[in-house]
Amino acid sequence: MAEPLKVGLAGLGTVGTAVVHLLERGRDKLLARCGRPIEVVAVSARVRGKKRDIELRKFRWVEDPSVLATDPAIDVLVEVMGGAGDPARRAVEAALAVGKPVVTANKALLARHGHKLAVLAERHQVQLNFEAAAAGGIPIVKTLREGLNGDALTRIYGILNGTCNYILSRMEQDRLAFDDCLREAQRLGYAEADPSFDVEGHDTAQKLAILASLAFGTKVDPGAIYVEGISSITLADLDAAGELGYRVKLLGVAVKTEAGIEQRVHPTMVRKDAAIAQVMGATNAVTVDADGLAPVTLVGPGAGGRATASAVVSDLADIARGVRTPPFGRPAARMTAVRKAPMQRHEGGYYIRLLARDRPGTAATIARRLAQQKISLESIVQRHETAASGASQPGRSGAPVPVILITYATSEDAVRKALAAVRRDRVISGRPQVIRIEKN
Repeated sequence: MAEPLKVGLAGLGTVGTAVVHLLERGRDKLLARCGRPIEVVAVSARVRGKKRDIELRKFRWVEDPSVLATDPAIDVLVEVMGGAGDPARRAVEAALAVGKPVVTANKALLARHGHKLAVLAERHQVQLNFEAAAAGGIPIVKTLREGLNGDALTRIYGILNGTCNYILSRMEQDRLAFDDCLREAQRLGYAEADPSFDVEGHDTAQKLAILASLAFGTKVDPGAIYVEGISSITLADLDAAGELGYRVKLLGVAVKTEAGIEQRVHPTMVRKDAAIAQVMGATNAVTVDADGLAPVTLVGPGAGGRATASAVVSDLADIARGVRTPPFGRPAARMTAVRKAPMQRHEGGYYIRLLARDRPGTAATIARRLAQQKISLESIVQRHETAASGASQPGRSGAPVPVILITYATSEDAVRKALAAVRRDRVISGRPQVIRIEKN
């Protein structure tokens, strides 16, 4: 039998321990698939004495992950510590510099240093695999890097954060407010005690930066992404979306335009009959558009120990079989700097919800401001509270009336200018709610 692939595992949290279990349970299948066994021989973590669901005595303990990375007794480093800086960065760079392949689940590290790490991996002719770093349980990295490598990709978009998709799904299905759904997500372990990284879109942005680089051959640049979270979404928005034939999802979208690569993360209305609209709960999904190819949608668990560990083990299997491709699908020297398409240039349909003051001339003022920006409306819905609800009848109290506008394709700049003018006219209360509509 061939020599085993000896793994040094840096990080023994939920993912790290799941990797150990998967390798042990799948030993015979991996041997049949790869022609050699894969086994963890040494480990490193922040705290040695922490209670874990693995038997640590089976592995050699190394205090410093950078020392583990250069240990001559290991063949490959698996980094599942997380974080864009040290010790993760130092350990990964150390392994690549001495010619050891690396498997990482670290989206933050790749979003910030992906191109530099790719250059280092290619210089030393070793693999840098990161299937687990974006939509963990979906093989989207391999699909983009190998399966669709020869196709002219035009757009990639998806649900890349299970926490946000869970919250939006619960709000819609169970008629719960955002804050109630967030507390439930925290109780179930989907959301952290401080959920802002997830619900404000930053987790999705890091994953999108990696996928956009793979799709379009650009250097990873999270700074090129417009980011907006879901905390402003209300039940009124979800109700209106449903009545109009849409569903609201937090999407990460990267699309090739004449102005450059447009990268954005924001709540989005998608048609209910779209494949991605059917994805509910904590599940992730990614859709890829290419010239001459029908859209390809991949659906699966995006996070969790088992799903992420499965992606890590898949990457290890490729290394055991001797599969080596450039980390981002093409030589690092041919990856170009992102030519960022300004968000103001984005074009598409828009959902706009206003609280219009119920007085003469309000509708005419709003219509005039939209017309000045050449914005055409597909539909207008005005909602009045009824007397049974305890609210005053419109036209008697002057209370604000919810008005929902659906526009035909227009530009972000036009929408922002029109709404700014409407606010200056003092014919609405509060800030308008704006949700972009994505074509399917």
